[in-house]
Amino acid sequence: MTQSLKQTKVVTVTLNPALDLTGNLDALNHGSVSLVNQSAFHAAGKGVNVAKVLSELGADVTVTGFLGQDNQELFCQLFESMGATDKFVRVEGSTRINVKLVETSGEVSDINFPGVKVTPIAIEQFERTLFGLAVDHEYFVIAGSLPQGISPTLCASWIKKLHDMGKKVLFDSSRDALAAGLDANPWLIKPNDEELAQFVGRDLHTAEQCRAAASELANKGIDNIVVSMGAEGVMWLHQNEWLQAKPPRMEVVSTVGAGDTLVAGLCWGHMQQLPKNDLLSFATALSALAVSQVGVGLTSQQELDSIQNQIQLQSLSALTNQYDASI
Repeated sequence: MTQSLKQTKVVTVTLNPALDLTGNLDALNHGSVSLVNQSAFHAAGKGVNVAKVLSELGADVTVTGFLGQDNQELFCQLFESMGATDKFVRVEGSTRINVKLVETSGEVSDINFPGVKVTPIAIEQFERTLFGLAVDHEYFVIAGSLPQGISPTLCASWIKKLHDMGKKVLFDSSRDALAAGLDANPWLIKPNDEELAQFVGRDLHTAEQCRAAASELANKGIDNIVVSMGAEGVMWLHQNEWLQAKPPRMEVVSTVGAGDTLVAGLCWGHMQQLPKNDLLSFATALSALAVSQVGVGLTSQQELDSIQNQIQLQSLSALTNQYDASI
């Protein structure tokens, strides 16, 4: 049997991109003046972050979504530097600015503003673009929140249509968008423990509780359920088997973009047909590397390899709930 060719082409969809204004400070003084020690202003959004990491890994990336035409310069510069194909639909107005305040303790405060308002005409143009790309692309990453004019139901319908076309959709969102998308047969989802708790409507304090909650989602026909738990690592449910990866202790500089980096690693690992253990350890190491730096991107292959060699893997049967330490 001839093995299928490894994939390099991928589409990332960012429906509600943002210009991120990040400030690093000693501590945030609520209700008072806070002094920023260092700042950065760059094009971002969950799908854009995923695209940047994928391009650095070697993927042939096409980016799409909705972009405000009044302040698109930083996005255009980023896409050009990445070598990405820009298929964003331009809409009237300005892309939102999100403020991220990173304290020395590692705590991050996000102040997310509403996005542009998307018109029905722009939606039609986007749908033509998206499903046109499905002609010669297999992998689609849909990540982030929804702008005004895009309902969770509409977003879910796009996921469902791509699924019906035989495409692999990696879906990373939250709140109502996540809830609607879960019923649309995404191929992979990656909630963190907080997003998972919000969806199931109960607190999740342990890995066992997260596994139980995620297992409820398996009944929806989702092939891959990945739960990120910060320093505790990553759990992946596939074909009724859990695999857990725990990274070494990292010196945390910023957690901004770590989840997006994990999605990029998972996508690239599948595209390159990595063995299951290698795939999860690679994606987990890539995400762990991300917290040791400001911004997303592969800064050091040598450091990535070192982290991956230190990943602890455990297999857990969803049926027997017994650890297998043979990995």
